[in-house]
Amino acid sequence: MDWFWPEGFYTLVMVGVFVLGAFALKLPIAVAMSLAAVSGAVAAGEGIPLRHLVEGTFGYLDTILIIASAMIFMKTVERIGLLEAVAARMIRRFRSFPLLLSLGILLLIMVPGMITGSSTAAVLTTGALVAPVLIRLGVPVLKTAAAIAMGAIYGMIAPPINLPAMIIGGGIDMPYVGFALPLLLCTLPLAVVTALLLVYPDLRRFKGDEAALEEQLREMERTPLTPRLFLPILVLVVLLGGETFLPGVWPAFGMPLDFLLAALSAFLTGRRWNLLETATSAVEDTLPVMGILMGVGMFIQVMTLIGVRGFVVVSALALPAWLLYVGIATSLPLFGAVSAFGAASVLGVPFVLALLGKNEIIVASALSLIAGLGDLMPPTALAGIFAAQVVGEENYFRVLKHCVIPAVLTAAWGIAIILGASFVAGVLY
Repeated sequence: MDWFWPEGFYTLVMVGVFVLGAFALKLPIAVAMSLAAVSGAVAAGEGIPLRHLVEGTFGYLDTILIIASAMIFMKTVERIGLLEAVAARMIRRFRSFPLLLSLGILLLIMVPGMITGSSTAAVLTTGALVAPVLIRLGVPVLKTAAAIAMGAIYGMIAPPINLPAMIIGGGIDMPYVGFALPLLLCTLPLAVVTALLLVYPDLRRFKGDEAALEEQLREMERTPLTPRLFLPILVLVVLLGGETFLPGVWPAFGMPLDFLLAALSAFLTGRRWNLLETATSAVEDTLPVMGILMGVGMFIQVMTLIGVRGFVVVSALALPAWLLYVGIATSLPLFGAVSAFGAASVLGVPFVLALLGKNEIIVASALSLIAGLGDLMPPTALAGIFAAQVVGEENYFRVLKHCVIPAVLTAAWGIAIILGASFVAGVLY
């Protein structure tokens, strides 16, 4: 028991307090994590370490700013009518091609997650937009919600913005460079399979109300799809592309400012929208995610202070190879019930270190994919809960039942990529 005491005991205290707060007392996840952090520090004889709690709260400040500014951008694009116009045009164009329409709808769901790095953003923007259309196209309510939840998770993991991969990279001093192709390999095949499983069969057998669908499409086409509507997207591509491809010439504004400048360019599209109202709505929608990140920061800071993080790393390194992969496939999603970002930080980093013989970028990409499944795990289950809300389903567990097969395939695909990391790296690079 020497290997377990005392860090293993502190681990049990922190996890136990979190579970008690989140499950038994039904506290907000951020509050439960804060209490768990304080409990761990007290158990270790550190008292209430205010300095470390404050430092932990601001540990993910960069990530919080990216999420908030990116959500403001997405809300702006939504308010000027671009999302609705694009969705309506795509549905009319591919209505007679259910396979292409299924793939296009899932890609549309993914886009906000790709830009913001948040599955919540994807569910609350394009997810809420396409939900009534999918239902009118004949897709059952629960399968619609499941498709939205899975698409949002894949969007969160797909490039260009993948926050779990950034967090893992930050833990091992690996820059967020060269991730685009591995992340596309991680997500696009799964998105195709999910579309075929959850959307395509019902679109092919169309049993919806044609009149109701036409009315819905006309409502979405209130804003004409003109080239000027695409100005915010163009500005964002130029700003992000300039920093990526012309680093020595282009000024480095940083992602939050890039998103805000792109959002402000929407004033030139000719559409009227309220900046203060849009920003307020965006921040309100992202508050749960930002609160969780603050709680995760405190939790991890205290884990580091009292030696629990080192205990987790050493324990992971000591696992035999076969058990290591089982641990990756199970513990990352389960810890993601706290937060996918927390799973990436607490477990993703030691798993990368345990797999140092393989290409780190490929491994980190696959680990971020598996960690993303945490957004389906109760009690947080951000993607599942919000997807159930946008379709009007009160019991989100009914939605999660339809996510089981895609989730298992996701974990298996992530493990397969890790096992073949050297081969994948040789092909991609």
